[in-house]
Amino acid sequence: MQSDAWQFLQTYTPARIARGRAGHSIPTSELLKFQADHAQARDAVYSGLAIQKITQNFVEAFDSQVINLKSEIKHRSQYLQRPDLGRTLSQTSRAQLMEGNWSESNICFVVADGLSAQAINQHALSFLEILLPRLQAINWKIAPICLVEQGRVAIADEIGFLLKSEIVVILIGERPGLTSPDSMGAYITFHPHPGKTDESRNCISNIRPEGMSFQMATDKILYILTEINAKKLSGVSLKDEYIENLIV
Repeated sequence: MQSDAWQFLQTYTPARIARGRAGHSIPTSELLKFQADHAQARDAVYSGLAIQKITQNFVEAFDSQVINLKSEIKHRSQYLQRPDLGRTLSQTSRAQLMEGNWSESNICFVVADGLSAQAINQHALSFLEILLPRLQAINWKIAPICLVEQGRVAIADEIGFLLKSEIVVILIGERPGLTSPDSMGAYITFHPHPGKTDESRNCISNIRPEGMSFQMATDKILYILTEINAKKLSGVSLKDEYIENLIV
């Protein structure tokens, strides 16, 4: 195997940089690592939410009602083939929310599997344990937490609308990378309702211990929520000056 002058870069990133070569190809050991990481990413896509465990943990940690919901998706293969159905609540789940007597709230949290339930199983509780107390400390009224199976980002708009929340935040498993099968994203939308489109949302990506830390993501989200609350808008219309404020 031939050495690579750029091998020192591996100290700073898990990306496949300077992995050496054997002839015209990569070394067998690196090929096997690639195949293992690829299999791990595929496993994350097909992982399932630990519904009972997450529900119990949320109830115990936050003393909050947890509502279990489903999209119109019937199985995982359909989830990958029909993104539109993952954006809409099933008839049963929609009826469940419509029959509830919900009071207006400042914010609603939706937790969905997305493309990596593994990310939610591993990180959602620890992240919310940092974020929710800070919102409660400034007297934000928080709606019941909704846990959604086979959900896409836009399903949060329908949920937030039915729960009468001014802002909705969805935590969702992101598309797995070869070195990040457990990446969680947060999407924030002001005045949620069915038909909202992606430019209306603010996104914080790669929330995990090896990416954006829970504390850093909490600070960023709180900044965005404060701006949304003051300006009554979200998405591309909301100028994100978080980094500029940190520098100042």
